[in-house]
Amino acid sequence: MSYKRYWLALTVVILGSFAVLGTMGRKMISQAPPLPDVYSTDGQLLFTGAEITDGQNVWQSIGGQEIGTVWGHGAYVAPDWSADWLHRESEILLDTWARQKGATDFATLNIEIQAGLKARLIREERTNAYDSARNRVVISAERSAAFQRLAVYYADVFGTGRKEYAIPHGALVDPVKQHQLAAFFWWSAWATATERPGSDVSYTNNWPHEPLVGNNATSGAILWSMISVVALIAGIGALVWWNAAREKEHITGPFPVRDPFLGAKPIPSQRATIKYFVVVVILWGVQILMGAITAHYGVEGQGFYGFPLDKYLPYAVTRTWHLQIAIFWIATSWLATGLYVGPAVSGHEPKYQRLGVNVLFGALVLVVGGSLAGEWLGIQQKLGNAWFWIGAQGYEYVDLGRLWQILLFVGLVLWLVLMVRSLKPAFKKNSEDRSLLSLFLVSSIAIPTFYAAGLMYGQRSHLVTAEYWRWWVVHLWVEGFFEVFATVVIAFLFTRLKLLEIRTATKTVMFSTIIFLSGGIIGTFHHLYFAGSGAGVIALGAVFSALEVVPLTLIGYEAWENLRLAKPMEKAPWIANYKWPIYFFVAVAFWNLVGAGVFGFLINPPVALYYMQGLNLTPVHGHTALFGVYGMLGLGLTLFCLRVLQPARKWKEGLLKASFWLINLGLIFMVVLSMFPIGILQAEASIKYGTWYARSAEFMQSEPMQVLRWMRVPGDVLFAVGAALLGWFVLGLLTGHSYEPESDRTRAYKEEREAVLSIR
Repeated sequence: MSYKRYWLALTVVILGSFAVLGTMGRKMISQAPPLPDVYSTDGQLLFTGAEITDGQNVWQSIGGQEIGTVWGHGAYVAPDWSADWLHRESEILLDTWARQKGATDFATLNIEIQAGLKARLIREERTNAYDSARNRVVISAERSAAFQRLAVYYADVFGTGRKEYAIPHGALVDPVKQHQLAAFFWWSAWATATERPGSDVSYTNNWPHEPLVGNNATSGAILWSMISVVALIAGIGALVWWNAAREKEHITGPFPVRDPFLGAKPIPSQRATIKYFVVVVILWGVQILMGAITAHYGVEGQGFYGFPLDKYLPYAVTRTWHLQIAIFWIATSWLATGLYVGPAVSGHEPKYQRLGVNVLFGALVLVVGGSLAGEWLGIQQKLGNAWFWIGAQGYEYVDLGRLWQILLFVGLVLWLVLMVRSLKPAFKKNSEDRSLLSLFLVSSIAIPTFYAAGLMYGQRSHLVTAEYWRWWVVHLWVEGFFEVFATVVIAFLFTRLKLLEIRTATKTVMFSTIIFLSGGIIGTFHHLYFAGSGAGVIALGAVFSALEVVPLTLIGYEAWENLRLAKPMEKAPWIANYKWPIYFFVAVAFWNLVGAGVFGFLINPPVALYYMQGLNLTPVHGHTALFGVYGMLGLGLTLFCLRVLQPARKWKEGLLKASFWLINLGLIFMVVLSMFPIGILQAEASIKYGTWYARSAEFMQSEPMQVLRWMRVPGDVLFAVGAALLGWFVLGLLTGHSYEPESDRTRAYKEEREAVLSIR
């Protein structure tokens, strides 16, 4: 069967989407907020544009997006520094002007005078005084004084520490760096309120919501949000119509009478992948521990049940590790699956393949260990000017130092070489699975290619430039082509088990890939609505991110098909051996709909994200999508590969069953009892009072919010117990205690396997 139409459609989607992404990205970077020298009206130089960049580097070196947020991107315990500075500066200016009129402060003035001063504040903050010829901004004496006051305040925040912000004592004590950090915070706030030349909205499309300076949702954000809902409904209707009209190809058999993997003795390179899967479970356990500590910092601030843990593991470190380790173990599970599946597809193990797998494992250990150690040293200010290269870059999800980032890229290239070597013999055969194999190769090539996007910015790159390329890594690498790769791998596994026909699997995977990438590539812009971008980013991001949700509406059909695969058949009872790996794939389908679909679209429309960016509804989506989809998929692939390594031995499934349900229930309780209600209350506060208040210590440390934070404990405990059981089960596969004692049936099964092997 020819798949030319599918390949043509896929090529058009990829080339067209990247043309749009690149064109708009270039425009976004070229029109980024300038980095001016800032003077007061009396001619005093407050700071230079270079000092703003220096301050950005200081912010990165102490944790960056892992200690509060800037423009809404980062961690959620400390404030958003841009919103916080903007509000504090506004209040200082209003009180200063009130005292000039003889009042005690702004609150004591009558309503008419207050209205006049508010109008003056809006004019002061929104007027763009940037002189491009001299790269200069001149601000009023009152605003200059406000800068000096706030510089002292933030120096105290990071020097003395703040329990409510989980900032330890001595996080930043160098006076020069404190001044540079204040310059960066001022600039980040200036860009949020100052109107872009030729426009009546700010450089950040009026984000954050701040009524005092007239920052409200733009007409474009509202209009394109409505259009995105219409696009979603239309897309769902079209896909449901297509699904109803197409000819269904149900799974009816006949199935093989014996497990197809029964006679497939694992080759040396496949056996060498076992240690990868062990590392996956270990890293997952460490990540859960870091997540528990990070969540607890939101309650206790500078300790862990009374122990001053922040002296050794501050919040910025634990959150950095929590996110970074998640990327490591999920990616490791997928890469190891690729190393296992490659030779299984081609039936050939190239010379030195096992050596390559072992070398790659050593590189993985080096990158993981080196980057985690570097992140701790960098955030603790122990690396000097080397923080960017061997410490922590300070950008969420790509925190690891540039040296470790380069080494990881080299490791991914080595992985690609190993994949190509193992798949090469299969391409020489004119087999039916050639198109599926080609898509497998394309997605494999995309993995190191799109991770390389994280190398496109430097230490002193503009924040807009760094954010643009960072989201290429997070959205296109993690959420995009890795998902395509995983989808193809699952299809190969099912076809290898002869539970799916090659033709059916190929058509399904290629169609899903086309639909997913149609919205997914340009949908990257929904992360960049308020990151110094223009109105075009809002329009494209709104519509195409809505289209990302469309294919998820049929995810229930996929889940049902997977469940049917898990049911033991009278003529093929061996299928039951794969029940729990398949159940993890079913969980992926569920969380794809809930986490990526429902919770993703909750924050995707521009007007929704305008009020919700930087609030706890973002990690609701993050946890249910990153772990619920990609993490659960990684666990399913891990279990699948461990299953086929020993197909003749029966598992003790009690631990797996308990683990599966505890993990999923734990994630549900974590979200429903704590994170979601916190996010909803924050969203209400943001809409009513402003972003600054939704992130303030006054609101976040209130009794109701603290109770809701403690309500994470039940879900966290269930989740952790489920993870521990899964870890114990995997350990048991190595020691033997996770296998059932050999019965007559098992011995017969093994004898049958040996017979098949002898024939081969």
